[in-house]
Amino acid sequence: MKDKVQVHLKTYTVEDTQQFGKLLGAWVKQNGDPLCIALVGDLGTGKTHLSQGIAKGFGVTEEITSPTFAIMNTYDVNRTHLYHFDVYRLEDISELENIGFYEYTEDCVSIVEWADKFPHELPDETLWIYLTRIDDTSRSITLVSDYLTADDLVEIGGPYVVGN
Repeated sequence: MKDKVQVHLKTYTVEDTQQFGKLLGAWVKQNGDPLCIALVGDLGTGKTHLSQGIAKGFGVTEEITSPTFAIMNTYDVNRTHLYHFDVYRLEDISELENIGFYEYTEDCVSIVEWADKFPHELPDETLWIYLTRIDDTSRSITLVSDYLTADDLVEIGGPYVVGN
């Protein structure tokens, strides 16, 4: 296992956050490797907006909504899949087993909103994204991984990278 690396980003609008997500989704699609994208942040910090951007960058053309009540949405893109989880309403690890969580987060591409509820249940191939509210529209975003390299994270962050 590599050391944890982190890169800091800043977005100023909802559109910026979604555009960063598109960059990430396109990078994941082009890379072709499995990756779990773990989103962490308080209510209203932009997890769903970021997820929408990731899905669009990955190639999803249908409407992208948070699966708060469905728990998981599946998007099919050219014979590949993107699995989008919202685990906010889950309380116990056994519930993950019941929804097939491990099948869809290991050796796949997945997004997990509220991932900090079950941090030890995510695969090694995880990119952690921490979103923090600066003001009504601006967000501080930190990418953390011990799977991807610092160069990968800078490439993913593109023009939104600050202070690295």
